[in-house]
Amino acid sequence: MTKESEIKLLGTVASPYVNRVQIVLNLKSIEYEYVEENLACKSELLLTSNPIHQKVPVLLHANKPPICESLFIIEYLDEIKPDVYRLLPSVPVERADCRFWAHYIDNKFYPLYEKLRITQGKEGKEEIKKQIIEGSMLLEEAFVKTSKGKAYFGGDNLGYLDVVLGCFLAWTKFVAKHNEFNIFDEVRTPRLVEWAKRIWSHQACKDVIAKNEYVVGFYMMLQKYRPLG
Repeated sequence: MTKESEIKLLGTVASPYVNRVQIVLNLKSIEYEYVEENLACKSELLLTSNPIHQKVPVLLHANKPPICESLFIIEYLDEIKPDVYRLLPSVPVERADCRFWAHYIDNKFYPLYEKLRITQGKEGKEEIKKQIIEGSMLLEEAFVKTSKGKAYFGGDNLGYLDVVLGCFLAWTKFVAKHNEFNIFDEVRTPRLVEWAKRIWSHQACKDVIAKNEYVVGFYMMLQKYRPLG
């Protein structure tokens, strides 16, 4: 059993990866201390807790070694408190499938947002938009398969993939608006459109997912700093 008051999260408010951990902490009703990091002047605590990547989020739990990288953190939280809002399914093949799509989201889909930002010229940007749209359609198919006709990737309740993809919704909205195209829309991805509305309004998510004003500030910071996760 975790001693909840002994958990500390190092993060920055507009990081979707930090938001991801915060959502899980909320879902599991785990009390924690949040420490805001200035990524332009990283604290000694962050540098010593994550000396290899020097990134957020970092979870500090009592006297245990620091836990870095958002996916590892949320799986750790799922394991130390499995009786409340279990994230990963109990069936091994379903867990493997969730991890596959999480890898796709983090390493293929979301990086296209940054690629779109740095790509020069209309023709190049249109090609990246096409890739993002194709990716969103793959995620629609994954949602249909994984949700089994229910409200979330996790079924009746938020699950692992709901958190993994849901943390990027503010960025998805921002990128779509500033590049004048729809990433999720009623024609290509109708199920994800409805899913996104549920995520935005979910009690564990709505006050965590970065608001546009924070996203804009974080986005502008990308002119100097890479996304941290």
